[in-house]
Amino acid sequence: GKKQMDELTYKASSTMMNSAFFGQLIILIVFAPILFLEGVEGKMFRPMAFTFGYAVIGAIILCLTYVPMISSLVMKPSVNKNGWFARFEQALEKLSNKLIGALQRVYNPLLELALKRKLIVISAAVILFLASIFTFSRMGGEFIPQLDEGDIAMQALLRSGSGLSESIEQSKKIETILLQKFPEIETVTARIGVADIPTDPMPMDIADMYIILNKDKDSWVSASSKDELIEEIQTTLNESLVGVNLVFTQPVELRFNELLEGVREDIAVKLYGENLEILSQKVDEMASIIQTVSGVGDVSPERISGLPQMTVRYNRQKVAQYGLNIAKLNDYVSTAFAGGTAGVVFEGERRFDLVVRFDEANRQSIEDLRSMYIDLPSGSQVPIEEIADISYQPGPMQISRDNTFRRTYVGVNARGRDVESVVNDIQQKLDAELELPAGYYIAYGGEFENLQSAKSRLSIVVPIALFLIFILLYFALNSFSQSVMIYLAIPLAAIGGIFFLALRDMSFSISAGVGFIVLFGVAVLNGLVLISRFNSLKEEGVTDLKERILIGTKERLRPILLTAIAAIMGFTPMAFSASAGAEVQRPLATVVIGGLISATLLTLIILPVLYSFVEKRNLKKLKRKSITASVFLLMATGSLFMSGVVQAQPVQTTNLQELSLEQAVKKAMDNYPAIKAAQLEIESQQALRKTAWEIGDTKVFIGKEEVGNGSDGITTKFGVSQEFDLLGIPSRLKLQKENEQLAEQSAELTYVQVELMVKQNWADVFSAKRKYNVLDKLFAQFTDISRAAELRLETEATSRLEYLSTLNQANKIKIQKEQAFRDYLSAVRKLNKWFEGDSLYTVKNVSVEELDEPINFNKDALNNHPYLTMMEQKVEVAEAVVKKDQSQFLPKFSASYGFQEIANQSGFYKYELGVRFPLLFWGNLGKTQ
Repeated sequence: GKKQMDELTYKASSTMMNSAFFGQLIILIVFAPILFLEGVEGKMFRPMAFTFGYAVIGAIILCLTYVPMISSLVMKPSVNKNGWFARFEQALEKLSNKLIGALQRVYNPLLELALKRKLIVISAAVILFLASIFTFSRMGGEFIPQLDEGDIAMQALLRSGSGLSESIEQSKKIETILLQKFPEIETVTARIGVADIPTDPMPMDIADMYIILNKDKDSWVSASSKDELIEEIQTTLNESLVGVNLVFTQPVELRFNELLEGVREDIAVKLYGENLEILSQKVDEMASIIQTVSGVGDVSPERISGLPQMTVRYNRQKVAQYGLNIAKLNDYVSTAFAGGTAGVVFEGERRFDLVVRFDEANRQSIEDLRSMYIDLPSGSQVPIEEIADISYQPGPMQISRDNTFRRTYVGVNARGRDVESVVNDIQQKLDAELELPAGYYIAYGGEFENLQSAKSRLSIVVPIALFLIFILLYFALNSFSQSVMIYLAIPLAAIGGIFFLALRDMSFSISAGVGFIVLFGVAVLNGLVLISRFNSLKEEGVTDLKERILIGTKERLRPILLTAIAAIMGFTPMAFSASAGAEVQRPLATVVIGGLISATLLTLIILPVLYSFVEKRNLKKLKRKSITASVFLLMATGSLFMSGVVQAQPVQTTNLQELSLEQAVKKAMDNYPAIKAAQLEIESQQALRKTAWEIGDTKVFIGKEEVGNGSDGITTKFGVSQEFDLLGIPSRLKLQKENEQLAEQSAELTYVQVELMVKQNWADVFSAKRKYNVLDKLFAQFTDISRAAELRLETEATSRLEYLSTLNQANKIKIQKEQAFRDYLSAVRKLNKWFEGDSLYTVKNVSVEELDEPINFNKDALNNHPYLTMMEQKVEVAEAVVKKDQSQFLPKFSASYGFQEIANQSGFYKYELGVRFPLLFWGNLGKTQ
């Protein structure tokens, strides 16, 4: 009925709650490292972590409330067994059982073989893990997989100092060539200069060109892929253009890299130093070395010199000869080309500077500067070239700094290889072939720097999360060895994730790293479910280790496979997606799918093997006391079953020491932990007696008063204050005294209870022993009777029916004797739990008359029973607590004294006496009630 269904739901929910609740907490902790990601990776993956975390919290609430309730309501036996829904349920259940049965028929032989070949199985798992580590070490790395935006961004780098008109001319020429020779290109747009708010400074000799491609790649004729098309475009433009460098990337990626790192390429090989000439020379050497590295697409050294500048060098003798000075000559040059203030123009109340300079036609070339005339003091004029040498000289194009250090860089775009491998090869080449002066050094930035930053952050947060997972596993299982076993699911899961990345020719990226983080939680959850079932079977009495493993794996095969398959099916569309942004999703999904496959298969094989190994090891480490009892039981039981006819003899007690009833009680009182705990509780309450005399806190302080409005105020250089809760001491003393008496009464009750239980167990052993001895003697007699009956049968003095009846009675006595022996051993084990040490004890043979004690029932004995006395003492404690709470209404006193200084004059002091009492006493009144 409904009550039975409710009880079944409660029992099933309680059984799974421990592993399910801790498993969901583990999932929450697994996503914690993702929340600590910053920058681009944080923006991409933190929403996923929040979504998953909120979903898990919702699942926890549902598991605690909704699922048990709806299960109790909905999951009822079908009333109509012939209805269409009942038949559908039966067909579905039959299909499910067939599938799981087929899997069981394959899985069970494999598991039994693994349990027989433990060392081989564990060695194979270790070899697989080492192979995956080797594969991972050879696997490249990148920050975030490159997204295929579908279009091309190309930077045309003209010669240094090129003007706007030349940049426009070259851009138009490039546009014409591209549109004429490549039908795959729909439009080409060029961008020169910067916006009104220059967040990304760019000189006039660089043009950003955006090449929009036809999205239908089947109609392409010049190339089959974008990389091939880029190579064709580069070859064609290099044949048509002179002095133009080309760098290819993608539109969004170009802006992305530039805004994040200040460079437009994937990798920035930065060179730091002081001298611009050395930096310019070494950056060109670096570019030529980097160009030889495999996987390097575009190499673009930052141009920091080579900008033509009109330089004026004055002939100081001629300047002096004409009566001029350098400052005045500089004003002439500055005003002519940059402009200078010649006066002020007024418009109403507003004023504007009137700035004059040469018109545009007269400030275009160096000849305009050379032909400029300078006024002499005599009133005549002289061209400036008469007193100065004017020529073009190369100057710095730009000076860049990072953290106040001057630097330049070589921009590199990786093509066909991952960023980390390219950087490693570049680093090896530069270390071997580039010589740097003292004080000059290289650093790597761009996407590689983001990758290293994310890796370093995860290398701190992930171990912390893994440690918290281990702590939760320990709380869930209360076993260090089992927690370690389940923890091994993490490297087992990593095996599949690494191999699947390698099979799909993918590099490690932050996306794949997030996939590993997600994977670890699911892998640990499956192991927790399996080990929890093993433990519950052990508690239910399944003592045979192999039977426990086979039953547990059979029951948990379905949920483990369903968990893995559901997650794999959920991530499969991501793994094979070709939509926009799929490049980021594919590594994450690939890692999760591969890891779940390996973790599930290896968990179902490796985990039972490890569990078997650890459990057998724990059995060997049992205390000598348990080992002795087991050996004794085995020897005694074996001697009974191996012998055809057991001779009449008393119980063998050569391995057991005998105790009288008084000795058993005394030994338990001396050694049992509960007795020791009761004694320690009395000592604890006695030690707490001093706390009742606590009068209040002492405070030491300094401070200022009346400070402000230019006043120095009053300075308290040193002060001390003390609280005095004197009126509350009696109630606290009373409460503590009652607590001491309660501890003593509780200890007395513990003594009585332990004594009673020891006596009961002693009596059980005594009774079982006597019963066995009686049956042993009876069996010996029936053995003799059986032999006599056999002789009478041979002499035909009795019938065969009478002989069989006698033999049957002897066998009954034998079975009763064997059961009595097992009962006796069980009683011995129960008695020995009260004693410490490695020795085993049994009861001393005494007469029944010696154990007879008269029982006197009287009113005084009942009134003085320790349990009733303890309950009465609890009432006294409760009344003392009420009085202590009522003492909160009493006033408390305080006093303070301090040395003060006023206007730098010492010798002043302050004191304060006060009384404190509760004005709003509802809180304390509630406690008292």
